[in-house]
Amino acid sequence: MHNNSTQQSACRRLSCSNAGAAFISGDRRSFISGMIAVGLGALACPSVGRLSSVFAQTPLLAKSGLIDVHHHFVPPFYLAENRDRIAISSGGQIHPAWLGWTPEQAIAAMDEHSVATAVLSLTFPGVWFGNPQAAARTARRVNEYAADLARGHPGRFGRFAAIPLPDTEGSLREIEYALGDLKADGVGLLTSYGDKWLGDAVYQPVFEELNRRKAVVFVHPNTPLCCRTLLPDVAPVVAEIPQDTTRAVINLVFTGTFARFKDIHFIFTHAGGYVPMVLGRMHQYAPKNIAEKAPNGIDYELKRLYYDIAGTAYRPAIAALTGLVPTTRILFGSDNPYVPLAETAEGMLQVGFSAADLQLIGRDNALALFPRLKIA
Repeated sequence: MHNNSTQQSACRRLSCSNAGAAFISGDRRSFISGMIAVGLGALACPSVGRLSSVFAQTPLLAKSGLIDVHHHFVPPFYLAENRDRIAISSGGQIHPAWLGWTPEQAIAAMDEHSVATAVLSLTFPGVWFGNPQAAARTARRVNEYAADLARGHPGRFGRFAAIPLPDTEGSLREIEYALGDLKADGVGLLTSYGDKWLGDAVYQPVFEELNRRKAVVFVHPNTPLCCRTLLPDVAPVVAEIPQDTTRAVINLVFTGTFARFKDIHFIFTHAGGYVPMVLGRMHQYAPKNIAEKAPNGIDYELKRLYYDIAGTAYRPAIAALTGLVPTTRILFGSDNPYVPLAETAEGMLQVGFSAADLQLIGRDNALALFPRLKIA
């Protein structure tokens, strides 16, 4: 009993990710000390041995650390002003992570799990609650808060800007300010706003501008008004979150939005929701004008997208995703703080990825989208 307790205590003091962070997270601790930490940790905690073995096979990842493209933040003013709305959008209860988030907590989690840089985004319900002026003000404050975080912690945070969709004019103004003046790394959208999904023609001016800029667009699922209480005993995040990603992707294909705005780099979360599973049905029940809307084919449009693996670092989900796209289109994302960062950081080591795949997913694919992060 004493030996087991000692081992567990050692694991807690020196977890696999802590050991790796000694020389992976770029905090200037010496490489030699980090290697000693990994060696000692491996004796106390088996998972350390797994991580250090993988890092040994991926020297660039070991040196530079992960890039987390799905990492949420909670500006204090946003929580204070929208607490009731947040609870409603989540099925009536507010997730404890909303209440406990701080920049210091985020960086501690990143260091613990070898994340060099996290690209921050606001999660649902976003900034739109029916008032265009209020939404524009909130988006501006959110984006300036994120820019301040990035300046205060050089190299640690990228940013997806919030925009006040479905207000088109307000969104165009905020894109100009956030990508131009604040130098955000991309724009964050929700899959749906009210009763309209992203392929709706009302959003075309926004997509025209994002396409002109060749922007990276991070699309996070929403819980639409229609479906928040379909299953009273099941939280919407279980079924409705992946379903709304699926709705949005199908809508964007069938309306021709993907084909029309081919210079936008779209990222969809959670391994694409149910997209891999409904691909056959998309072919079987596509609209009659699908050749016009997707002239290169449905598969072509889906294979051009990027997909993160937040909350989906499990063999069945990864098998479906890798059956649809190559690992060059897959990104590391954690959904921190709502899903503990460890769940994806450690889970992706257990799903059969090769060392080369881990290097692509953990860092290199993100750098292709965000070259600025290479020198941040």
